[in-house]
Amino acid sequence: MSDEHDGRPPDGSLPPESTLPGDANEPEGFSRRAFLKGAGLAVSTGVISTEGLLETAQAAPAAPGNVAGPGPGPITLNINGKKHSLQVEPRVTLLDALRDYLDITGSKKVCDRATCGACTVMLDGKAVYSCTVLAIDAQNYEITTIEGLAAEGELSPVSAAFVEHDAQQCGFCTPGFVMAVTAFLKRHPHPSYEDVTNGLGGNLCRCGTYMGVREAALEAAKRISAGRA
Repeated sequence: MSDEHDGRPPDGSLPPESTLPGDANEPEGFSRRAFLKGAGLAVSTGVISTEGLLETAQAAPAAPGNVAGPGPGPITLNINGKKHSLQVEPRVTLLDALRDYLDITGSKKVCDRATCGACTVMLDGKAVYSCTVLAIDAQNYEITTIEGLAAEGELSPVSAAFVEHDAQQCGFCTPGFVMAVTAFLKRHPHPSYEDVTNGLGGNLCRCGTYMGVREAALEAAKRISAGRA
């Protein structure tokens, strides 16, 4: 094939920039080769700039003292009237702090996504899912677990009513239900059956002991109202 088809001289060398194919039709002062060189420089500059940013981020100063993490830090939890000091990462939930760090295992880890209620505890008397509360955020509350309801080994009115009405079978949901009923009765001391049904809608029982749980809640309400344990 003749060299005249690609515009190269007979010796095979590249022509000057001004004689590259198509350059004659480009605006004055513009060439494709110059454009490609400029684009390459821009890309290289972007990479260099990015690398510089990464280096800057890596060399950033440490977070201020009022920011927790990412490693373990000291916290104090007030659980069942007793203070507990421990070191946890900011991502640790209250449920995991109770079970894995303090060996307070009454609260059960079942769904771990705030749907079953087995991990229910009380913060200042309000029922919460401990799997969705960070331990670091629970520091300024009075935390009550099911262990805290049995004063000196005596069952609370709610726990005793659960036993009498056979409201606990496999036991995984029982602590959460007891805590939920206890918190519910603090707000509704004289509930109806329908009130109890609606009030405990956030707790699930895979054994299906809902009838026993509701009857236990009503019985506990009567005992508390009458001042009987």
